[in-house]
Amino acid sequence: MRALFYKLHIWLGLIVAIPVLAWASSGLLYAWPSAVEGGKIESIEATRVRVLPAEALVKASDFAGRKLPTTALTLLMRDGRPVYQAIGGMGSDSLLIDAETGVVVKTPPPGVLTRYFRQAHFYFFAGAWQVPVLVTLSALACISAASGLYLNLSMWFAKLFGRR
Repeated sequence: MRALFYKLHIWLGLIVAIPVLAWASSGLLYAWPSAVEGGKIESIEATRVRVLPAEALVKASDFAGRKLPTTALTLLMRDGRPVYQAIGGMGSDSLLIDAETGVVVKTPPPGVLTRYFRQAHFYFFAGAWQVPVLVTLSALACISAASGLYLNLSMWFAKLFGRR
């Protein structure tokens, strides 16, 4: 029985290691300044912010022509200007609302390198299959961890009680 668990654990470890390595390496690149867009951190001058968050949400909805299901509103510096970024959920386009003037524009698409790292880090290049792939890999990682625990505990119990 232990031999079966050992083989299962080895194969699951190899299968699970590939996406974990891709996820960790692409996340590491986010830590390097200027490797992807948005890597530069700028201080926001509060005196330049003239549009309140509630006003920014109204302006974004007016721009879209309907009430937007905004899940995040972030104040950040972009091209030397304070802007709100309104995000409407997974896969939705985001809008930029100038915090000084209230002008709304669609967020321009990211560059090729940034798109690559975002796909590798957040979506594993799975597209519409993202959720099933992540659930499957998570289940395999749990099985791998459980088989590792079984093997470790059986080894320690064998050493403690002198059985093999």
